[in-house]
Amino acid sequence: MPLKNIVTEQPVTKAKFERAKELRREMTPAEKLLWQQIRANKLGVRFRRQQIIQGFIVDFYCHQAGLVVEVDGDIHDLQQEEDARREKVLREVGLQIVRFGNDEVVGQLSAVVGKIKEMISKQI
Repeated sequence: MPLKNIVTEQPVTKAKFERAKELRREMTPAEKLLWQQIRANKLGVRFRRQQIIQGFIVDFYCHQAGLVVEVDGDIHDLQQEEDARREKVLREVGLQIVRFGNDEVVGQLSAVVGKIKEMISKQI
């Protein structure tokens, strides 16, 4: 069941919009690798990168499956409370969140893509 109006009609500041554009231009190597595997409907659904949802910029978002995919670097070890708060807000609007570490994406890309496919298949 698709989620309604999670992304549309939300207030987005110009600064947040510009930051999302900057993050799309400057993706990490792990994000680039994963993007090549999930972009252009390669998994049968459309993903957006650096999507603003509820004031947060998420790495990858599939509206059809209500799925947020985050690729975490070392910085996330230092911001666990902030990540937990983000996840709580996103879950409250009905989204599923899956997190992968940079090393996991780079070293086990096919397993990461398999997990994403599995999560999509459960939602649609």
